[in-house]
Amino acid sequence: MSLANRKTKLLVAALTLLLVIPMTNAFAMHIMEGYLPAGYCIFWGVLCVPFLIAGGISMQKQFKKDNKVKILLALAGAFVFILSSLKIPSVTGSCSHPTGTGLGAILFGPSVMSILGIIVLLFQALLLAHGGLTTLGANTFSMAIAGPFVSFGIFKLCQKLKAPKGLAVFLAATIGDLFTYCVTSAQLALAFPDQSFFASLVKFMGIFATTQLPIAIAEGILSVMIFNVLEKNCKRELTALGVIKEA
Repeated sequence: MSLANRKTKLLVAALTLLLVIPMTNAFAMHIMEGYLPAGYCIFWGVLCVPFLIAGGISMQKQFKKDNKVKILLALAGAFVFILSSLKIPSVTGSCSHPTGTGLGAILFGPSVMSILGIIVLLFQALLLAHGGLTTLGANTFSMAIAGPFVSFGIFKLCQKLKAPKGLAVFLAATIGDLFTYCVTSAQLALAFPDQSFFASLVKFMGIFATTQLPIAIAEGILSVMIFNVLEKNCKRELTALGVIKEA
């Protein structure tokens, strides 16, 4: 067995191990079922539609580049599903979790992640009671649209500044994760303003800051590790995707 095959199997085994780790029972952030007023559920759902259409078109274009890209796409989807299912209790009975969308945004661009993200969120809502169907639009916008766009922008900015690739991946994954929770906090503050929107925003962001900052850093480190494995074993696919330049 070649070294590349051994590394690939080791990566798959590690992701599988994460999948079977028991998760803590807690109120989940994704925003849980029935928590948002109906008007906000409709608003966020409609807002996601153009991004999902663009994501479907972008995904078809990616498939035309190289059939083996589909394997990387499946890996990115599994990475998002596993990481975002690891719920860690936060203060006030809510919970924080990594998102995993930064790595996929780096590989495929942010539009494709909207499709992967909504699929992951739908499965989690139906199978794990994590999130919900009424809040699917809001959760999709924060985790599968806003976060990936920021991750992609950070990665491209680092490339233009000729930053080390590992640093670029780390910053993209970490900041994208944190921005997802900033958007979630804004969504909750809009729906449930206390004295004002900004007072509620500070309150919700403060709730998640304690646990989410170390989680985001850990996600950034893990994303760098997986990216390094992919770069060694999937150069042709990453070149076809435009993530790395052909030597």
